[in-house]
Amino acid sequence: MPHTPPASPASPAPRRSDATRTAILDAARERFAAEGYERATIRAIAKDASIDPSMVMRYYGNKEGLFAAAVAIDLKLPDLTAVPPSGVGRALVSHFLDMWEDNEVLTALLRVGTTNQAGAERMQEIFREQLLPVAQQICPDPEQVPTRAALCAMQLLGLALTRYVLRIPPATALVRPEIVAWLAPTIQRYLTAPSP
Repeated sequence: MPHTPPASPASPAPRRSDATRTAILDAARERFAAEGYERATIRAIAKDASIDPSMVMRYYGNKEGLFAAAVAIDLKLPDLTAVPPSGVGRALVSHFLDMWEDNEVLTALLRVGTTNQAGAERMQEIFREQLLPVAQQICPDPEQVPTRAALCAMQLLGLALTRYVLRIPPATALVRPEIVAWLAPTIQRYLTAPSP
């Protein structure tokens, strides 16, 4: 009788709850992006995810909890200490273009953040926890870090708003090298130039 080798251990099957959570978050991101925080409902999100609304409440408690989970964003900002000082603006603009073009969650968050307090608070939290530490790496005056980071945020969020949310034709017509060429020197100046 031929010897049958023992079966290799199979990787554990994904839990059903993981698939349910993923479906809920995907549906929530689409609803929040399309309708904003106020108009998106738990019932509609549950319908989009093909589940009962009670499951949304079970996993996330309420709409605010669902929103917070749906827009949990890591900007994955680069370590600018490894970038030559003259290339900081270019590195940040290029990184943000990658993020905006590959991550619809950011666009959804921007839409909600302009119309809803919970969205605005989430954007402020991302700014505080992720952009401020990057500015601290290279800003010549520690006391100016918050102001300089806010100036960068104004430029980068303005880019996102005009290009990805409002879709203003001249902004959407710009190709990536043009955006970097126009915006990088401004971001560079905000972060590294002497105070005016």
